[in-house]
Amino acid sequence: MSSYVLSLQDVDKTKLAVVGGKGANLGELMKIEGIPVPEGFCISTDAFYRILQETPSMNELLHQLSRLKMDERVKISELIGKIRETLEGTAIPEDINAEIESFLVRIGEDSAYAIRSSATAEDLPSASFAGQQDTYLNIIGIAEIRKYIIKCMASLFSERAVIYRLQNNFDHRKVHLAVIVQKMVYPKAAGVLFTADPVTFNRKVVSIDAGFGLGEALVSGLVNADNYKVCNGKVIETKISVKEMAIYPLEKGGTTEQKLAPELQSQQVLSEKQILQLECMGRKLEEHFGCPQDIEWCLADDVFYIVQSRPITTLYPIPEVADSENHVYISVGHQQMMTDPLKPLGMSVYQMTSIGTRYEAGGRLFVDVAQSLATSAGRKALMSTLGQSEHLMKDAILTIIERGDFIRTAPEDEGQSNLKGGNSASTADSSQNKNNSEIVTELIKNNQILIEELKKNIQHKSGTELFHFIQEDILQLKSSLTNPQSMRLIMEGFNTTAWINEKMYEWLGEKNAADILSYSVANNITSEMGLELMNVADIIRPYPQVISYLQQVKEDDFLEKLEQFEGGNKVRDAIYAYLNKYGMRCSGEIDITKPRWSEKPAILLPMLLNNIKNFEPNASYHKFEQGLKEASRKEQELLERLKQLPEGEQKVKETKEKIDILRAVAGYREYPKYGIVSRYFIYKQALLKEINLLAEAGVIAEKEDAYYLTFEELRDAVHTKKVEYQVVNQRKEEFKLFEKLTPPRVFTSDGEIITGSYKRTDLPTGALAGLAVSSGCIEGRARVVLKIEDAELEEGDILVTTFTDPSWTPLFVTIKGLVTEVGGLMTHGAVIAREYGLPAIVGVVNATKLIKDGQRIRVHGTEGYVEILIDR
Repeated sequence: MSSYVLSLQDVDKTKLAVVGGKGANLGELMKIEGIPVPEGFCISTDAFYRILQETPSMNELLHQLSRLKMDERVKISELIGKIRETLEGTAIPEDINAEIESFLVRIGEDSAYAIRSSATAEDLPSASFAGQQDTYLNIIGIAEIRKYIIKCMASLFSERAVIYRLQNNFDHRKVHLAVIVQKMVYPKAAGVLFTADPVTFNRKVVSIDAGFGLGEALVSGLVNADNYKVCNGKVIETKISVKEMAIYPLEKGGTTEQKLAPELQSQQVLSEKQILQLECMGRKLEEHFGCPQDIEWCLADDVFYIVQSRPITTLYPIPEVADSENHVYISVGHQQMMTDPLKPLGMSVYQMTSIGTRYEAGGRLFVDVAQSLATSAGRKALMSTLGQSEHLMKDAILTIIERGDFIRTAPEDEGQSNLKGGNSASTADSSQNKNNSEIVTELIKNNQILIEELKKNIQHKSGTELFHFIQEDILQLKSSLTNPQSMRLIMEGFNTTAWINEKMYEWLGEKNAADILSYSVANNITSEMGLELMNVADIIRPYPQVISYLQQVKEDDFLEKLEQFEGGNKVRDAIYAYLNKYGMRCSGEIDITKPRWSEKPAILLPMLLNNIKNFEPNASYHKFEQGLKEASRKEQELLERLKQLPEGEQKVKETKEKIDILRAVAGYREYPKYGIVSRYFIYKQALLKEINLLAEAGVIAEKEDAYYLTFEELRDAVHTKKVEYQVVNQRKEEFKLFEKLTPPRVFTSDGEIITGSYKRTDLPTGALAGLAVSSGCIEGRARVVLKIEDAELEEGDILVTTFTDPSWTPLFVTIKGLVTEVGGLMTHGAVIAREYGLPAIVGVVNATKLIKDGQRIRVHGTEGYVEILIDR
């Protein structure tokens, strides 16, 4: 049989390259017992390719299109107009025509047909490409069918299809089109069925949209559909919409819009029996294809016909677990200020470092808190912890608990609803507080000794011995993270902050008093990192030639080229000294595969140039001293006011003790992560030596390919000198998909995403709610920055970004306020914002989309909301 035209009954998923995604899926559908599918055939991609090849100038036009970029919309529009006009003027070759006519005679040449596109990059698990090409309905007669087959092929080059391919990095020249010619069904009703709720992503809930007439009315947005939600054979929600219009086929071909009779407009489209019948069919298709499905159906003569089934590509994956219990997952990334996906090597190293079980989904890690939620004690502990870290996460968990339909509480806990977790202001035994500063100093010193020993000892390790050595050292790292003294200091910092804020508000009406008291605390390695970069700027500032050169630098080898300029050697040495101390840091640093500042020092240049432009010499000293003075003034003010209260002397004594604790321990909060990433960089440097050897031996094509292996797989590759490249390539494709996904803060093992809110009614109209983490109110220009290397800031700007881990904090010396989409009271960005005295709000949902770069905004860091004042 020729490959130009194939019966749908003769194709399946193995024929994707020949019949495209839609054709392959329809062929699969026709093989499922009990699933009616209209007859039809497919004009193959070979036919499409041949028609392209025989069309004059088409190759040159496609070559021109492949060179255009997203922002060249005018050129794209002009070029695709030429392509479509050229293609639509082309005749189908006679031998292909003969095959088409043969199929039409067999099925019924006088019948009406639907003509649909089926691209090779369509209905894929990673990208649906739904609706990107054209569909033509109720086409009658051989001449008309031929005409619309060519029009369907030309629609591969519609503007929406071309832009979609650009957005998804598909090469125009590598995407070919097949055309489906399928016998028309004249439906009483039609619609779409999702085997997972497209709103909540709950895999146990089927969602059905239904309308009268052809389904095009729903797809095009002409009418509102009825919506039915079904779970386990029961209709749990019914929404009947007013349906004023419908699309129906015309007797002589084509379609028309018709106004529905008044009695139909508010009538329910499907009966409960029909709804449950559709649910059953949907689950059958989901089981066959192995993943949730987006299904197009139509109802004619009381028979449901399936005309398409494709994967739902927007669902966030669920962690794979062996049991069927209910699980509640919370995002590690939202607490670590890194919501990007991790590459497999980074994922496995972080898993090895983590304390407790982590579950992987969508390239991110999650913690299952279901067991904690099953008891009142567990709930209290969890809610207390989340109250310090992530308000929206806490509210989402609270929603699950209050709903009562997912987590079963232990019998002795049923009916209890105290979810606040007791007094969050309670502190640990403070009998050792007089030694806190010494303990902090000792912990830091001991950790630095261990890091220096690690640097020395790892130099002599190679091959599989290196991997065993790293595994042993990670055990030591985990031990240091659970050091009782270290954990006590961090918890005292949390609890003391809470005590001061609660008591000062209770006694004096002072909100967030601990914020100013936290200015310029000792031993904060992250804030020191920002201040020391200001010192590097001081060294560069006197040398205009160096500054001019650094403004032009794009590559990372700029340091060695500095010697050609006056002062260049001095500047180079200063930057190297900074990198020796902080070069292990980077954005997303919990992923060992992310390039560190030492590997890509050009990332630091925007921050250095900002400092040179915005500050006078010795600004770091003045900034730190100013913070000390303000903290001291606030302390004296609070203590003086407390003296005037009943039992004032006792209140002063207690408060002074808490302030001393806060000043002694608050900075240490940042040190454990510094210790983790310091070790990570040492591991990475050693692993890169082994990876380079694999590349030199031709075992891997590129060094970065090794990042798509787990730690254990990389060890085995070093031992065997073999890599399964099919696995590497598959993970590369998965990672591209993961990058497009937005990880949920909280979701369940049913796939349902639970979103939290602030539930505030006291906000000005149009204000964006968030969590107040650093006091004060500031107005300024919003600078929306998604990548740290793109940060061009001026003094007085307000930074608006997705999240800030420690690598972002050197920018904080320039800005006057901070707004992030992710964060909590004790996350790194919040801690440093308080120390620098920056009004800051975190957890502002979609802040980088709702606030436009250049807009003037007001940040209410005490009250927890942002006002957009004027446009750019």
